[in-house]
Amino acid sequence: METESDVATDDEIASLRAVVFASDAEGDATTTTESSTATAIKNKELAIERLGNAYASRDDANAFKTLFSELRPMLAKAPKAKTAKIVRGLIEIMGRIRGHDAMQVELCREHVEWARAERRTFLRHRVELRLATLHLTMRDYPEALRVVGALAREVKKLDDKLLLVDIHLLESRIHYALRNLPKSKAALTAARTNANAIYVPPSVQCQIDAQSGILHADEKDYKTAYSYFFEAFEQLNSLDEKSSAVTALKYMLMCKIMCGQAEDVSTLISSKGGLQHQGEALDAMKAVSEAYKARSLKDLQNVLRGYSAQLGDDPIIAAHLGSLQDSLMEENLKRLIEPFSRVEIAHVADLIELPIAEVEMKLSQMILDRKFEGILDQGTGCLIVYDDPSAETMYKAALDVVQNVGKVVDSLTVKSSKIVA
Repeated sequence: METESDVATDDEIASLRAVVFASDAEGDATTTTESSTATAIKNKELAIERLGNAYASRDDANAFKTLFSELRPMLAKAPKAKTAKIVRGLIEIMGRIRGHDAMQVELCREHVEWARAERRTFLRHRVELRLATLHLTMRDYPEALRVVGALAREVKKLDDKLLLVDIHLLESRIHYALRNLPKSKAALTAARTNANAIYVPPSVQCQIDAQSGILHADEKDYKTAYSYFFEAFEQLNSLDEKSSAVTALKYMLMCKIMCGQAEDVSTLISSKGGLQHQGEALDAMKAVSEAYKARSLKDLQNVLRGYSAQLGDDPIIAAHLGSLQDSLMEENLKRLIEPFSRVEIAHVADLIELPIAEVEMKLSQMILDRKFEGILDQGTGCLIVYDDPSAETMYKAALDVVQNVGKVVDSLTVKSSKIVA
């Protein structure tokens, strides 16, 4: 059996196609026992799966399209459960081929229409869920929401809770991508509610935990987020889902760094679970933790540039490390300007080893955010820093007086109304 790293030969593909497309004729020509028929069907399913893996090993998306067309007459005669399993399996295998999302969308739409014509509702729902996932991957968020919304309304009538869990999880991911956090949380809550009513596979529970961690991290609750990512990582390790486990571990390390516990990163990487996933992804997170411990903005920027594939290509990691970079830059600038009441911006830029324009922009943002009191004198290219003003208590005292007078007036009004009555 081929692995993902092996490339199938023409002879292997030819032999698999012979098994897939010749077994039906043989089964029709002879009378077989029930056990031998079941064995033949199982062998056919296995051959179809291996043929799909063979095409995936060659990144041959066009061969997948042809295979779907060739299998359709055969699938029309097969039991609905078997058909759903085969089609979903092939679509998932095809998903490993990068750069052909548009073709996958086209194939999914064709199978949705075919399943609707054949009244194969279960299969249609699963393919529509895959179609919405593809739209999310392609960042076509309005279409993804349209597909998943229509699917959710239909499945709620059937009360298929396991499918509803998957639908609401996907809905939560779409809303998160659109930065609509309230709706993302609501969809995740709906997924949890349905999951609590049934048994959900460990792989689905991992997705729920991972999405919960992502939303808590977005609220800066990194300790809670870490616990969710840890649960997801433990289950993914047991399921031998290496790629997803590495992602969960990266998010765990990110949470440790963001909550100021960067010294724990090396311990986690050298733990039993971390040693199973050594590679550039963990090296990148370790380099980030070292830069953070050194409070070196320059080192952090070098790490972000050097490991752009591992850090910048992940939108969640990139967003949080961007926030970390901003906070580290603010800390460094505050420390540098603290001894001065008036300093040239160029001198500050030299000290922090950043371009003048970037430093000037950040200083102006800090002033507007009231991180310190000062102004930028652009005529002379200087930053003028004011002493922190003493706390102003006069306005607060005036507000307290007005509130107390209001209470007295209200009390007198109540008493006068009683006298008049």
